[in-house]
Amino acid sequence: MKNKPARFRKNLLSWNETSNKRSMPWKGVKDPYKIWLSEIILQQTRVEQGRKYYESFLEAFPAIGDLAKAGDESVFKLWEGLGYYNRCKNLLKTAREIYFEKGGIFPDAYEDIIQLKGIGPYTAAAMLSFAFNKPYAVVDGNVFRVLARIYGIDTPIDSTEGKKYFTDLAHQNLDKKLPGVYNQAIMDFGATVCKPAKPECNNCIMNSFCAAYLNGLVNHLPVKDNIIRKKIRHLTWLKISAGNKVLIYKRTANDIWQNLYEFYLVEKEEKTDWNIESVKDFCNHVFSMNPQQINILPKTEQQLTHQKIKAQIIEIDFTEAPGTLHAQQWVEEDVLKQFAFPKLLAAYLDEP
Repeated sequence: MKNKPARFRKNLLSWNETSNKRSMPWKGVKDPYKIWLSEIILQQTRVEQGRKYYESFLEAFPAIGDLAKAGDESVFKLWEGLGYYNRCKNLLKTAREIYFEKGGIFPDAYEDIIQLKGIGPYTAAAMLSFAFNKPYAVVDGNVFRVLARIYGIDTPIDSTEGKKYFTDLAHQNLDKKLPGVYNQAIMDFGATVCKPAKPECNNCIMNSFCAAYLNGLVNHLPVKDNIIRKKIRHLTWLKISAGNKVLIYKRTANDIWQNLYEFYLVEKEEKTDWNIESVKDFCNHVFSMNPQQINILPKTEQQLTHQKIKAQIIEIDFTEAPGTLHAQQWVEEDVLKQFAFPKLLAAYLDEP
């Protein structure tokens, strides 16, 4: 769709104006110091945790000169609990460079700001768009996810090709007149609507042209090439049936069980205690349909070489295949065993 960027921008800014309720103390701020401080704190830190540190730092160091002139120990003490202490070292180094060498003025050119210690492409784009209204698109995890789903892109987001492709796509979609508003909106949209595990697809303003939603690929995008090897992974497989056919997917990512088949996968960072109501709620949000029948099976485990799999299978019957899943692979129930499945699923299929 040639006009998809324009349509996406229009819908995103409309959603931001009428429905975005995400409140954060640094939103709408134009002071480069405050924007920089929030961005450094939020590197590798959840928003909920970072908020209190941001407020504490501003109370102790309301201006960059206060931070630049502070003793190392007092700053590190305030940083305590945030981890990744190199961020704090870089924070001090950059604060002192800006204050003592640049007269307390942050540079407003990309090539200058990217040279500052602790500032990478994402932080530079955030500062330039939020503080100076310059047309630089931020590309964080939320942006990767939103764009991958809207455009149906399965290029791994952590590959060299993927990073370049998504960066270019982010710039194509950017509102050049309101870059700061747009950047904050797309990140908020990813955090509150186009969420990783339970996106609000049913009520999403983008669902009429979202490739992932229309093709039943929401939970499969974005794709990562180098999967982070977690010690414990929490997997839920939804065995979705419609009539006598079952939905299956082939695992193609560079991960465990590559090229084996599985049911619809929901993977979360923490365990999920599913019940009938939460399964119905998930189906309504993601598939826009009510299940006819739900059967939640007991949890099971498998120890692999470097990680433990904690898994659960939920059998879900629909009267007909959800419209967003029509394009996927449906097979007859009685031929499932002809496909190669991971051990946990194979054992399930072997049960009488």
